[in-house]
Amino acid sequence: MTSISRPRPPSVERLLAAARPLLGEREHAAMLRAARAVVDDERARLWAGGSATPLRALAAALVARLDGYAESGLVAVINATGVILHTNLGRAPWPAAAIRAAIEAATGASLLEMDRASGRRGARFRAAEEYLIALTGAEDALVTNNNAAAVALAVGLAGRGRGVAVARGELVEIGGGVRIPEVIRRAGLRLVEVGTTNRTRVADYREVLADRRAALVLRVHASNFRMAGFVEAPDPAELAATAHAHGVPLVDDLGSGALLDTAAFGLAHEPTPMESLASGADLVTFSGDKLLGGPQAGLLVGRSDLIARVRRDPLARAARPDKVTLAALTATLGLYRAGRAIAEIPVWRAIATPVAALEVRARALATGIAGARALPLEATVGGGSLPGATLPSWGVALPGRSADRLLARLRTGEPCIVGRIADGAVILDLRTVDPADDPRLHAAVMAALEAPG
Repeated sequence: MTSISRPRPPSVERLLAAARPLLGEREHAAMLRAARAVVDDERARLWAGGSATPLRALAAALVARLDGYAESGLVAVINATGVILHTNLGRAPWPAAAIRAAIEAATGASLLEMDRASGRRGARFRAAEEYLIALTGAEDALVTNNNAAAVALAVGLAGRGRGVAVARGELVEIGGGVRIPEVIRRAGLRLVEVGTTNRTRVADYREVLADRRAALVLRVHASNFRMAGFVEAPDPAELAATAHAHGVPLVDDLGSGALLDTAAFGLAHEPTPMESLASGADLVTFSGDKLLGGPQAGLLVGRSDLIARVRRDPLARAARPDKVTLAALTATLGLYRAGRAIAEIPVWRAIATPVAALEVRARALATGIAGARALPLEATVGGGSLPGATLPSWGVALPGRSADRLLARLRTGEPCIVGRIADGAVILDLRTVDPADDPRLHAAVMAALEAPG
């Protein structure tokens, strides 16, 4: 019986000693854990038949591992998909003002819950909510960590165990597998289905309100799907009047939350919080990271007495955002108040970019890449907003035998480029690419096309 002699990894102590000149000021426990992990990886590699790694290289790997822990782990992407609000790519990129505000909030202490005049504890930072009041005309506003939380808190006003009336055609899935019926049940409420999938009338609501089966009406805007054909929905003002006649509030979940008129940019009209409140909704909920163009947040606007009740809900504390989100949201809303939303909020800048400007950029990009061609495209808003609506765009179709292989090279290159495949070619849509990124995009494409294999 013979034994196979395999090289052994260095001891943890020897590795730490070799790396010590490179490590600087660090806690010993953290260095020890990382060193053990490096040694374990080396042991596994050696048992798989690999050759021994020089000690100097292992020391460098230890330093790199420790430095990597302090990085975010997220990979920055140039979005060339033509989907402005791409859920898988983080939805809305923040405006520069929001980024600056977030850095300031995260860098040091701030008067988050202190009254500056008295020096005593005061109301939690209210600037974002005050901006929402000014922008929507609501009596009051509340910010939560996402729109699902805002909806759950709003429907909770019905009272535990009581009914919430929702049209059958609005029992939608809002993303991540979360469905409106589940949100209602999880809040301890009963779902009362109204009407049919394709046709619902005010009379259907009146029936369940008259016999007190429902203590609240929830209207869910179809922001992530489109229904056409033999369909009917109640007039928002008439529905609100019916709910009020029976003494129950109407909550309107708009989802995307456009504060500008999308029709002005050649898109379908997206209902705004201002319109919903004007038609009689008592509370309106919408997102901060979709068409509003800021950080992820759930926004409630409406009647002050209802907002006050929601604010007192113990779950409101569990759903409240942190100081960084509040700072970034305030800065984003401030751009609307300053009249600079179209120029400075990336989502609206992408929507508003003239197609002629995109054509110029596409032709310039294609000229520098052998075999590439500029072509007109159709971009979409995405992110559960304006389903089916498109914007004219321009982009570049790239040469290559295998579109899948080229797309993978772009995705795994530096910087990471995410495009799409159409008609057997890789397509890069420039409506979703910041013009400042065009040189980096060109370099990444050249590197991917020149890579062997």
